[in-house]
Amino acid sequence: MFDERVSDGSLERLRVAVERARVVTSGRPLTGLSHDDADDDVGTIATDSAHGFDPFPLLRALSDAGARVTVIGQVAGIMHGSAELTGDLDLLWDGDLTQAEALARAFGSTGCRLLDEDRGPVLLEPQAFALPKVQFESRAASGDCCTPALRWGTLPVRDFLDRALTALSPDGVQVHYLRREDLIAMSRAAGRAKDLRRAEELERR
Repeated sequence: MFDERVSDGSLERLRVAVERARVVTSGRPLTGLSHDDADDDVGTIATDSAHGFDPFPLLRALSDAGARVTVIGQVAGIMHGSAELTGDLDLLWDGDLTQAEALARAFGSTGCRLLDEDRGPVLLEPQAFALPKVQFESRAASGDCCTPALRWGTLPVRDFLDRALTALSPDGVQVHYLRREDLIAMSRAAGRAKDLRRAEELERR
């Protein structure tokens, strides 16, 4: 798993997008909408979750903890060259609870709080990651942390994990992210306007 490392500018593209999002949201009034309230067309860049959005602290913490977690969603799309901005970070991991302590440590070190699918509070402890999906929120990044146990339909998400790419930053941070073709398949399966638009964009690149 995660044995193909790339240095194709994916992390630099993400850094540029984070800065663009900062400019776009600077001075924008708050709406009370979180990433979970995102419009199916515009996406999370229009929500309050985009204010101060910066996935790098959590990605670094996961790398430092040795947690094998893969970036999915539009952050992965940006890493592949998508021009659309986002205000959330979606993650996928294999659900092996031997990783639960590392996950709890990483999320805790970045000030995240956890929520279940009904947005009820979940204690930030290793047992929380036995859920098929937890939502997380912090000042820097919000999103979903999912496992293959979630309802994915016919998507072979374990295969997606097995062939994920690994970007390595100059200071040693490893960021795992879906391959382009797997991200496109996931976007098309989701079927929302923003997902189909982003899939078409990635197919043209």
